Formats: sequence, C-alpha cells, structure tokens
Amino acid sequence: MLVLAFVGVSAQQGQAQVEQQVFVLTLKGPLTPAMVGYLERGLTNAENEGAEALVVQLDTPGGSIDLMNRMVQAIRASHIPVVVYVAPRGAIAGSAGTVITLAGHIAAMAPETAIGAASPVGGQGEELGATIAAKEKEILKATVRSLAERRGEAAIALAEAAIEDAKAASSSEAVNVGLVDYIADDLDDLLAQIDGVLVDAQGEKTLRTANAVVVELPQRFIEQFLQVLTNPNIVFLLITIGVQALLIEISSPGGWIAGFIGVVCLALGTYGLGILPVNWFGLVFIATAFVLFILEVKAPTHGALTLAGLTSFIVGALVLFNSPETPSFCRVSVPLVIGTGIGTAAFFMVILTFAIRAQLLPVEVGREALIGRTGESRTALTPTGMVHVAGELWTAILEDESESLKSGERVEIVGVDGLRLRVKPFSAKQ
Repeated sequence: MLVLAFVGVSAQQGQAQVEQQVFVLTLKGPLTPAMVGYLERGLTNAENEGAEALVVQLDTPGGSIDLMNRMVQAIRASHIPVVVYVAPRGAIAGSAGTVITLAGHIAAMAPETAIGAASPVGGQGEELGATIAAKEKEILKATVRSLAERRGEAAIALAEAAIEDAKAASSSEAVNVGLVDYIADDLDDLLAQIDGVLVDAQGEKTLRTANAVVVELPQRFIEQFLQVLTNPNIVFLLITIGVQALLIEISSPGGWIAGFIGVVCLALGTYGLGILPVNWFGLVFIATAFVLFILEVKAPTHGALTLAGLTSFIVGALVLFNSPETPSFCRVSVPLVIGTGIGTAAFFMVILTFAIRAQLLPVEVGREALIGRTGESRTALTPTGMVHVAGELWTAILEDESESLKSGERVEIVGVDGLRLRVKPFSAKQ
C-alpha cells in the first residue's frame, strides 16, 4: 500500500509539472494605453490560471513616462513571476522599454537586440528645459537604481548612463555587466535557461518551466484597433478624410452618410492625436488649407487658392507630426503627406471644374430660358396674338410690328417683356 501511494504521489507530481503553464504576451510598437491594458489583462489571466510565469516579449522604441510607470507598477505588483524578453532578433527596448525590461523579475534578450537610450523628452517630443530635464532624469535614475540594485554596480552604472547620456547597449554588453540575466535564441531556449531559477515575486518561488505548456495570449480586436489608431500615418489619413467628408456634408446637406463618416473619422483621429507627441500648431495650417480650398470653389481664382491650400496642407501635416524633436517612430511618411495633399487639392479642383461648367451652361428655367426657342402661333399676330411655347400659351407681339402672321405659323422667341413675348417669324432665321 505504501509503495502504491508513493507511486501515485510521484505520478501526480510529474503530471503537475508537465501541466505547468507559461503565458506569453507580445508587446510591439510604441507604448500606448491599449498596450498597458493588454499587459494588465495578461497579468490577471496568468494569476487566475495559476501560471508558472508570464513572458513579456518586448520590442518597443519607448513611449510616455506615465504609461511606462503604469506598466512597471503592474509588473512589480504581480504575484506571478514576469520575464521580460527583448525579442525577436533586431528588436529594441528603447527609452521607456529599458525601465520596463529592468522591472521584470527576470530580464532576457535575444541575440542582435539592443537596450538603452532612455533620456526623457517632452510630451510633444521636444527637448526639456534644463531644470525639468534634470528633475526627470533624477527620478528615472532613482527608479532604475531601485530596479537594478540586485544586478550590481556595473549594471546600475549602465542603466544610469542610458538615462543621463542616452547610452545604448547590445544584448552581449548588457549581459556582461549584468543589466539583463540571459541571452536566449528563442522562447524554448529561454524557458530552458530559467528552469530552476529562484525569483522573488511577492514571495520567493522556484521556476519550473522546462516542460511548461506555452499559452499565447493574443491581443483582442479592440486592443489591436486602438493600437493601430496610434500609427501617425493612420491618424493623418483619418483627419484628412474626416474633414473632407464633413465639408461634403455641409456643401450638400440633407444626407447623412458623409457626415457620419466625417464625425467617426475625426473622433478616431482625435484619439490618436491625444496619444501621439504632436505639435498642435500644425492644425492651424491644415484648417487654413481647407478654408482656401473652399474659397476656391466659392470664388474661383483659376487654381491660385488651391495651390496655396496645398502648400498650407503639406506644411501643416509636417508641423503636426514631423517637428524636429518628434521621435522617429511618431513621424508621418512625407510621401504620404505629399500624395494626400495633391489628392485633396485635385478633389477640390474637380469640384471647381464642375462649378464653373455649371455657371457656363445656358439657363434652362425661367423666362430667360425661352429666348431662342420656337413656338406656334395660335391666333393671328397683327402684330399681337397668342403663341404656344413649351406647353404654355403666351401673349406675343411681333418684333417688327409692321408684319403679321397667320394662325399655325412657327415663330422664334427673341425677347421677354414682362408677361409678353417678342417673336419673329421662324423662317426669318434661315
């Protein structure tokens, strides 16, 4: 009986070990509120499922300090060990990503990756003033010191240099000074290396990851959607489409499709502008551009206002997204701006062309539309009488009052005097 019990317990322990789960999140791109929510959801799911560890595969150029702090706090408060893994090859943990990496209970990097360049900048990507920069740097250095103190003096020195001097390090350099714990070729290699490691995640725990089941936790659609809305190229297109759609709705009221599309696009674009480090002054140029386009339609200047509007549109977009101090990952594509500007100008030029053609068309309604048309006399014109024109009877008088016409003869209208038409014999035109 004792032997059977021992065998049963051993089998259960072996099964428990095999069934250990490791959750994996993939954080790619600049830090956004959607990414923070994704991390928090992953931590909650890992804790609820009793996972052995949570691996955060990280590839980010950085983001705002506020978002970074939320992610660091979530990681450090986790009861599940968090392994921050900078991967795949070519990935970076830049700026705020450096601090997030250090916040992990274990930090690892794939070969050919980089970490560092964590100097703070302003909310619009601009250089901070001397006093504010000093304060931000000191706070960040204190943060990385507390996170890296278990890693040794060399690691702390490199972490502080990343903030003070924007220093960056390769994966091998980071491991050599102890800034990160492991270099792993892939996820399987990482799990094999950290198996049996003792970590302190709200209490000490020895990891059992060698035979753990890897559970990928993908982003939900709404998280992916909100992540896309922080792409500067997408935001730029949404703002452009939104404004054009609203102008169409205003110029042709009564419908709702264009107005609805415009409101939705502007709402989504505004969300992205609130996340990205943009220079709001650029909106002044963009608004001016659309005003110029509208004026061209209302008071044609043969393209002069359209050209001025195109220039203002391109300048506004570049000021909005591509100011000198804006991080490269928050910049909009210059060819996209130029192409969209030309397309927008061409759109308004098409409208202008139709407007001019409409002005040149002959009048088809009203009294003026009768001039040049032909009719039939219904009474003798001596020189006055009745004629039938365009389905109506009119009082008419011959242009040459010395002439006369019989009933049933064709006439041509040459003028309108009040409610009376001036006519002449149609044959006179030949």
